[in-house]
Amino acid sequence: MRRIVVVGNGIAGLTACDSLRAGGFDGELTVVGAESHQPYSRPALSKALLHADADLSAHELPAPTHGAVELLGQSAAGLDVNRGVVRLGGGGELPYDGLVIASGARARWLTPDLAAEENPCRELTLRTIEDAIELKRSVATRPSVVVIGGGPLGMEVASGCLEVGCAVTLVADVPPLSRQLGNHLSGIFTAAALSKGLRIVTGGEARITSSPAGARVLLADGTALDAELVVTAIGDAPNVEWLEGSGLLVGGQLHADSRGRVRTSIVAAGDVATFPTPNGPRRVPLWTSAIDSAKAAAGGLLHGDEAPELDLTPYFWTEGFGLSLKAAGFTPVSGAPDFAEPGKGVGSMLLRWEHGNGGGTAAALNYRIPVPKLRRLAQTGSATLGRSAVTAAAL
Repeated sequence: MRRIVVVGNGIAGLTACDSLRAGGFDGELTVVGAESHQPYSRPALSKALLHADADLSAHELPAPTHGAVELLGQSAAGLDVNRGVVRLGGGGELPYDGLVIASGARARWLTPDLAAEENPCRELTLRTIEDAIELKRSVATRPSVVVIGGGPLGMEVASGCLEVGCAVTLVADVPPLSRQLGNHLSGIFTAAALSKGLRIVTGGEARITSSPAGARVLLADGTALDAELVVTAIGDAPNVEWLEGSGLLVGGQLHADSRGRVRTSIVAAGDVATFPTPNGPRRVPLWTSAIDSAKAAAGGLLHGDEAPELDLTPYFWTEGFGLSLKAAGFTPVSGAPDFAEPGKGVGSMLLRWEHGNGGGTAAALNYRIPVPKLRRLAQTGSATLGRSAVTAAAL
């Protein structure tokens, strides 16, 4: 194996390149990146960059040291597995002996036809650095904002818009964060959001039309919300279209094994792929999961069955409305935590939910704890946690 091509230059592609070099690969390494700049931290876009006192360098990562040939601003358009070549969108082909598929995902649009620049009520999404710059520019004049989607991204955007002085309405079909975290943690964040002035509206499926104010969000129950700016945060879609016809997709999904392998010479990493987990095959579009899967994929490509298997313990963090949450383990969790330990600060708490098989989920709410320790707590528990029942009201 002397030529490896990595399709995708996000954190999964970057980690794969670094891991291939660390694993002993000294051959020709080429990375294809649809974005025209170096990898950056996507989580920072909805956290640090949107806030009034933002650290404008929070998204920056150290310069790559893997020495790959970088084809930035180019997309993969197709894959011929039999010939071992990646077809590029701008023309030309890249032959490979080994291939890493790390093409990531993109934001889902509620109304794709409103994405044209000339449309005055076009919706904004937040996925790329360009999206973050556009959103920051748009909220600088403190417009009225409707955020559609009550997941982590929607809540972080809503918090950031409130902080810069916008009137913000969040549209969610279920309690915010409940699908991702469960009702207990959802209740804590919802209470904090309401105390900061967030308006939360439920009303079923949403669609966007124009209005004198700029945009109107119409809900299935007849509710109409006018706003100068609409931001949608309704999930992502894996970038697998370029793999159509390759024979790698199953039901439109790219499935990899516990070492990231799709074929002997093809591995996958990051948001684009579905991996085996204790809860069945899942796509786990989280920053640290992209890093972990990329390390496993590089090992699987170089060393096959001798490489370590992916031991996926998802790690997730969110912040907003004066709260900071770190969670390790699979979510959502059901009910109140089984164990809880108060921290030193007001509202600070270390929580753990048991899953009945020795493992669990650990969460740190406004609580300082290193990520490796939080992950160990999720995997094995801790005798230091007392059996005190904690409710949202108590916090």
